Amino acid sequence: MYYWDGATWVTTISPDGRFRWDGSTWIPTGQAYPPAAYQQADRPRRVPTSWTKPLQYSVAGWYAASAVYALSLPFWMGGQVTAVMNQSIQRQEQAQPYATPLPPGFTEFMTSFMTAALWISALVGLAFCLLAIVAALNRWTWAFYVVLVLLGFGTLGLLDALYAFAGPSLNSFSGFNTPAWSYWVGFLLAIPDTALFIWMIVAMARFGPWAMRKETPAIS
Repeated sequence: MYYWDGATWVTTISPDGRFRWDGSTWIPTGQAYPPAAYQQADRPRRVPTSWTKPLQYSVAGWYAASAVYALSLPFWMGGQVTAVMNQSIQRQEQAQPYATPLPPGFTEFMTSFMTAALWISALVGLAFCLLAIVAALNRWTWAFYVVLVLLGFGTLGLLDALYAFAGPSLNSFSGFNTPAWSYWVGFLLAIPDTALFIWMIVAMARFGPWAMRKETPAIS
């Protein structure tokens, strides 16, 4: 029906459909209609499933909540940063009582520096959360894997909290007193993180990224 001329597929049927060229002569086909145009099969494409929208909105909702949490960090962690800085300076002075005293205003400068770094981190986290929301709503394939990896790291917060509850705290090694409620916050945040991580793995194994399955369009 068709042959390849080096650039495209060309029909071997005459315009009236009565003859077919076999390479040397015209052979009657017994038909009297123009041949159908050659149509190449489309490449497989991904189509949504019943899991797709719930997964999209769950990821977008999780990062919307994460954006709010990121913006709140400078407000409730500012005092903790100041306490850690004071503890660090006190430990240094106790370990080296004959060392040269720190210059006036050094503690205030370092506290301001750490607070500014905290705000910068919060804004960077906010920007990433907004990007993740847009990526989830648009079902970007590369973003699915990025979110999956980050959620996987987030599950470590669950293990860290469980270790803190069951065993000695890292405070004994670092010398800093971390409030017990911070472990509870990490534990509670790690639960939906872990659940979403597991859901995304199951969706990818069953369908594909964003729970979208492959479909090969039929040639009409």
